[in-house]
Amino acid sequence: MSDRTGWPAVRPWVADLAGAGLCFAVSSPVVVIIAYYHRAPAAGYFAGLALACLPLLVRSRWPFQVVAATLAANAAQLALLSFPGPSPAATGVALYTVAVRTERRTAWRIGAASAALLFAVSVIRRPGPDSLWQYLAVLAGMGLAVASGDAVRSSRRLLAAAVERADRAEHTREAEARRRVTEERLRIARELHDVVAHHITLVNAQAGVAHHLMRSDPDHAYQALERIRDTSRAALDELRTTVGLLRHGESPDAPREPAPGLAGLDALLASFRHSGLDITLERTGHPTEPASITDLAAYRIIQEALTNTRKHAGPVPARVHLDYRPDVLRLTVEDDGRAGTGTQGGPGSGTGHGMIGMYERAKAARGTLTAGPHPAGGFRIHAELPLHTGRKG
Repeated sequence: MSDRTGWPAVRPWVADLAGAGLCFAVSSPVVVIIAYYHRAPAAGYFAGLALACLPLLVRSRWPFQVVAATLAANAAQLALLSFPGPSPAATGVALYTVAVRTERRTAWRIGAASAALLFAVSVIRRPGPDSLWQYLAVLAGMGLAVASGDAVRSSRRLLAAAVERADRAEHTREAEARRRVTEERLRIARELHDVVAHHITLVNAQAGVAHHLMRSDPDHAYQALERIRDTSRAALDELRTTVGLLRHGESPDAPREPAPGLAGLDALLASFRHSGLDITLERTGHPTEPASITDLAAYRIIQEALTNTRKHAGPVPARVHLDYRPDVLRLTVEDDGRAGTGTQGGPGSGTGHGMIGMYERAKAARGTLTAGPHPAGGFRIHAELPLHTGRKG
């Protein structure tokens, strides 16, 4: 078992027991030396050391109270014995624990007060310069204990903050990956919808013409069947290209064909005219080559708008207007469908994926799109797309 920083997790009582035992073991040689130097029984010194280390068994649970208990034991030994008592290591361990578990200012205040008390008791009990180095050593030991605890606390916080940032970065990467997958799925869905809906609508319209003329005008019916063949072939080619790109990904051998754009607008409008739409195209301003994302978005918006016109309003007059401004392409598609003939996006007119796709394409190109019926009938779609990437009209 380990904590978030990777260090093994240790139960608090185990750490307390280990700390108390280590303090007693480290201080025992000092007790032996002091007892030998003063030619006194070592048992009393060991008893005093054990008494000072005993509170350390609960230092994780009550750190401030343990500081007070160890400080009282060490101060009493210094005051009551005629010679230096056991090392105040227990107070140092308690101060280290407080420094690890509390704020820096509080730890240093408690450490300074503890060191001042031990120093004052020592000076009062044994005044004179002979033992000054011992008193300074006590001050240095208390300061070292607080500084060590403060350093450990700071390093743990830094490590915990680093682990938290790493976790947050990992979650962000996962969220970003999911977002990109979702965007890619939407992009693929838009492409497939535009390709399939456009060609199937034309095939359906041309099949209706062929069925209507099969007996009365076989020649024209034959021409309609030829257009069905050409339209279905074009649909298969576009689907093959799209699926090929998905299958091969970024492979250099992947089939790559130019994405449709306004350069192919005349052919697109011709396919709709063959299905019965009377389409008028008007270009104003100074035509210029737009950015690739704008070029594709404009083409697909016109394609979807006219597909909806043919599907929902039938063979009615329609107008496409491209207005080239210095930074913006204004695109308008209108039809003369009448109330009751089924307009784009009307009740029962479909799933609405086509309209959603047009809005998403305009947004992806950093443009805007509005759509709605005319009061007298018909439908109008208007989009404003930036001609250059990074700029929005």
